[in-house]
Amino acid sequence: MRYCKDDRVGHFDFSRLDTPGLTDPRRVAVLAVHTSPLAQPGIGDAGGMNVYVLQSALRLARRGVQVEIFTRATASTDLPIVQVAPGVLVRNVAAGPFEGLDKYDLPTQLCAFAAGVLRAEAAHEPGYYDIVHSHYWLSGQVGWLARDRWSVPLVHTAHTLAAVKNAALADGDTPEPQLRIVGEQQVVDEADRLIANTEDEVGQLVSLHQADPAGIDVAYPGVDLDVFRPGDRLAARAGLGLEPDVEVVAFVGRIQPLKGPDVLLRAAAKLPRVHVVVAGGPSGSGRAAPDGLVRLADELGISGRVTFLPPQSRDDLARLFRAVDLVAVPSYSESFGLVAIEAQACGTPVVAAAVGGLPVAVRDGLSGTLVSGHDVDRWAHAIDELLRLRGGRRAWAMGRSAVEHAATFSWDNTVDALLASYRRAIGEFTARRSVRSLASARRPWQRPSRWEAWA
Repeated sequence: MRYCKDDRVGHFDFSRLDTPGLTDPRRVAVLAVHTSPLAQPGIGDAGGMNVYVLQSALRLARRGVQVEIFTRATASTDLPIVQVAPGVLVRNVAAGPFEGLDKYDLPTQLCAFAAGVLRAEAAHEPGYYDIVHSHYWLSGQVGWLARDRWSVPLVHTAHTLAAVKNAALADGDTPEPQLRIVGEQQVVDEADRLIANTEDEVGQLVSLHQADPAGIDVAYPGVDLDVFRPGDRLAARAGLGLEPDVEVVAFVGRIQPLKGPDVLLRAAAKLPRVHVVVAGGPSGSGRAAPDGLVRLADELGISGRVTFLPPQSRDDLARLFRAVDLVAVPSYSESFGLVAIEAQACGTPVVAAAVGGLPVAVRDGLSGTLVSGHDVDRWAHAIDELLRLRGGRRAWAMGRSAVEHAATFSWDNTVDALLASYRRAIGEFTARRSVRSLASARRPWQRPSRWEAWA
């Protein structure tokens, strides 16, 4: 990603890019190739990114911005177009077999997916989309083709980076392939602007992919505060069949080594009074042993203290968070950690690994506890310390702090940041295009300026 340091480029004042006077896009093409925003989080590859794409689209539409989300159809019954809400469409693009394709097989289908995206735009007048926003590197590969074809800016959100995941692999996990690392570098180089989940991710993009920090914006993910809020704990427990006085710690997410659910089970084995609830389905390298966590609980002798639940709907997930004493997020790598924010919004403290964006999602000592590393004894101690607060004034204060902290991460705040980034991208793109037009209008003997030569 390259940017000129001269603010006088094309007589365009880049200092104005954050002002409300710049027009918001009318219509955004959002690309989410490998997983649909309509999929249930916690199943397969569906997770926080799905929530991010859908919730931000819904809020953008409420601001008058139409959003069309392109994703790959995964079943013959998928309708080509689904209207999720006024102003939000999901386009299910046929690209390869509907079923049986792993995420790592999808690069072979990017050409077919890109063709579907371009054909959808070709049915309209030129200029139908004002900007392209791609999520994850596979989408970015299609995004820069659409950007060049439609002559609109591309903004890209990586969500996770292969180099970061590979540097913090859990035991037995499979490293991300070199194909992805190369593909991510290409997208970083091509995107007009990058949107990071946290400042930590900004540093990763700069250090690992040599991205220009001036071309990166931060948009914290949010939480639906109407769904995730404090409620009747005893009623929530009764609905799950949990005893009122038992100490319960929950893990919510995709079952794979990256998320570290085994760390929680091993720690719970050292805490005889603790019951564990695991809600999620196998994903990633965890699909190779879908019953691995069940077997581990049996090997540890704690099967009677572990409840396994399938991925939960949003309302059921909120009830689960209200029912438990603590939510554990022992991930080895986490770009943000939506589960941590959602749990805190329900008044439940979080014990989380001090990695990636989790130090932003959790206020250490106030709304939960951050744990360095994945040593089981250390995790058992952290869980035990938080559970000992149960029922006391400090526990009440921590629950209240968790709610207050989560309230700062609304989806409306996310959309404010997204729109600011979109305005910058559109302003910069328009300025560069104007300079190119001036350069093409010069007479052959006129020497181009330094900026025009770069452009």
